[in-house]
Amino acid sequence: MNKLPPDLLEFSKQLPSFVWNLIIAVTAIFIGLLIKVVVTRLFKIYAEKKETDYSLFRSVIVNLGKAITYFIPLFLLNLFIPLMRMPKEYLTPLDKTIEILLTISFAGILVRCIRILEDYIYHSYDLNKADNLVERKVRTQIQFIRKFLVVVIIFVTIAIILLSFDSMRKIGTGLLTGVGIGGIIIGFAAQSSLGNLLAGFQIAFTQPIRIDDVLVVEGEWGRVEEITLTYVVLNIWDKRRLILPINYFITKPFQNWTRTSSEILGTVFLYVDYSIPLDVIRTEFERLINLSPLWDKKVQVVQVTDTKENNIEVRVLMSARNSSEAFDLRCYIRENLVSYIQQNYPGSLPRIRNEISNLEQYMQPKTTN
Repeated sequence: MNKLPPDLLEFSKQLPSFVWNLIIAVTAIFIGLLIKVVVTRLFKIYAEKKETDYSLFRSVIVNLGKAITYFIPLFLLNLFIPLMRMPKEYLTPLDKTIEILLTISFAGILVRCIRILEDYIYHSYDLNKADNLVERKVRTQIQFIRKFLVVVIIFVTIAIILLSFDSMRKIGTGLLTGVGIGGIIIGFAAQSSLGNLLAGFQIAFTQPIRIDDVLVVEGEWGRVEEITLTYVVLNIWDKRRLILPINYFITKPFQNWTRTSSEILGTVFLYVDYSIPLDVIRTEFERLINLSPLWDKKVQVVQVTDTKENNIEVRVLMSARNSSEAFDLRCYIRENLVSYIQQNYPGSLPRIRNEISNLEQYMQPKTTN
């Protein structure tokens, strides 16, 4: 109260303590909201000048808007508390409550700042390109680091709040001195979670899998949609989700079709009669693949890869920019080559049959004269 100007000090003495304290609180909150509106408006003006899809100012507004709405009024209210007229038994709990809320609000700002940084990195490393190996590497690491930092911020915030109470300090000291058997029990209980966390670190930096990688796991084909601290979400081709513990990818084998590149070879096998003219099949295959935009114009091969008793195995090999296009290209080539053989060389399709002429004659019983 001594910090107030003389006129304002005299005015405050004429008001009841409750009214004066309410004025102080409302003024602090109003000024805080006003500052927030002004700052947000300035950011919006800068964001509107950016005609691109991404704007750093727009990201700041979206991510920090709510956090600043709480933080600035609480910060100003904390500064104005000494101006209030209130007994110590009420002032101390109020000051402690605002301090705790301010700590939580500041932690929220830190979490949202991490999100702003993630948005910027996502904009710089766009996945919407044919060869996005570097982008997938960076995004995988950023996702894991962001989630880990959020957990650390939450734990540190809880620790700061608890340590602000004297009783909690005593409890913490008692836990540290009596860790013994309890620590061993907790260690065994947390072994699986810690194993997953360490596996998450290993995956984030050695990267056997990355965001948007194409995997074959447990007989299912899909893309890595999310990597958390404890599990991985695989988006299966038919829109199902396969959830696997993160240490699965450290301890068990799986197929990664985009480990070093998104390019992939596709194969089609045809089983036809020995009489099929292979040069004609090659010519038709070259015609079909040159008509398809799915082919990356790198690999086109027709080879006889096996001979069997009743037919031969013809392997048609082709390349594509990624696994999705390779699948569609294989279906396109397979369907059209089968149709071509059916229409032009039906006798070269593999058949196992017995033809018996005059079947009714053989079915009639023999008669004796």
